[in-house]
This record gives sequence, structure tokens and C-alpha cells, in this order.
Amino acid sequence: MFSIQDQFSAATKANVEAQLALISALTTKAFEGVEKLIDLNLTVAKTSLEESNAAAKQLMAAKDPQEFFSLAAAQAQPTAEKAASYARHVANIASSTQAEITKTAEAQIAETSRKVASLVDDVAKNAPAGSENMIAAVKSMIGNANAGYEQFAKTTKQAVEAIETNLSTATAQFAHAADKATGRAKK
Repeated sequence: MFSIQDQFSAATKANVEAQLALISALTTKAFEGVEKLIDLNLTVAKTSLEESNAAAKQLMAAKDPQEFFSLAAAQAQPTAEKAASYARHVANIASSTQAEITKTAEAQIAETSRKVASLVDDVAKNAPAGSENMIAAVKSMIGNANAGYEQFAKTTKQAVEAIETNLSTATAQFAHAADKATGRAKK
């Protein structure tokens, strides 16, 4: 039978290994999100350059100022729509990355909490008489820590939802403003 010290030593080693695995998983998820943003930005930059060249050629081929301004107004609407689409893509990448990070962290924390509770139960079985109050206090602390984490996770989730809502609203307002501006430019 293991001593309490051996149990805590094994639990500490397992906890450190779990924390390293969590850090590695979270870093991987963060890098995947950054990679998606880089891919999006490269695609947008390449497309934008190609479209800018084509638009410049069209504008330079205009025969009079009226045709020039008409072409410029016609090009403004797709540009505004693309900017709104880009904002939605960025928000989607950020949201999905955050969701993956949260899911990974929640799974790791749940597993660690389960292991700690199991360790406390094992220690309680082998604890000397009279230590029941101490074990009850440790279990209470674990319960409070878990409740605190759950509240933190709930609050974080609500904050992320609020940010996503605000970003969607801002994107819609931007698209609406762009529609108005291009509508005026066409007149």
C-alpha cells in the first residue's frame, strides 16, 4: 500500500504532466487560430491586389469624368461588402478558436478535478482517526474551487457571446453605412 506522501508525489507528477499537456493543447489551438487568420489575410491581400489592378485599369480607360465617377461608385459597393465579409470571417475564426480553447481547458480541468477528488478520497481512507474535519475542509475547498471555476467559465462564455453580438451588430451597421454611401455615390 502506498503512503500518503507517495500518493501526493504521484498526484503532483500527474498534475504537472496534465498541465504541460494542457498548455501544449491550448498553444496548438491558438496557433491554429492565428494560422487561419494569416491564411485569410493572405487570400484577402492577393484578391484585393488583383481587383485593385483591374479596377485601376477600368478607371484609366474611362473616356470622361462622368464615366470615371460612375465606375468608381460601382466599385465601392462590392468593396464595402467584402470588408463586411472579412469582418465576419475574422469574428468566426476568433469565435471558433475561443470555443476550441474553452472546450480543451474545460475537459482538462474536469479531469484534474476528478483526479484530485479521487486522491482526497484515497487519502481519507488511509487517514488517521481524528482527521475527518481536515478532509471535510479539503473537500469543501475543492468544491468551492470547482464552483468558482464554473462561474468563471459561465461569465467568460457570456462575455464572448456579448462580444460576438456586438461584432455582428457593428458589421451590419458598417454594411448598412456602406450601402448608403454607395447609393449616394451612384446618384
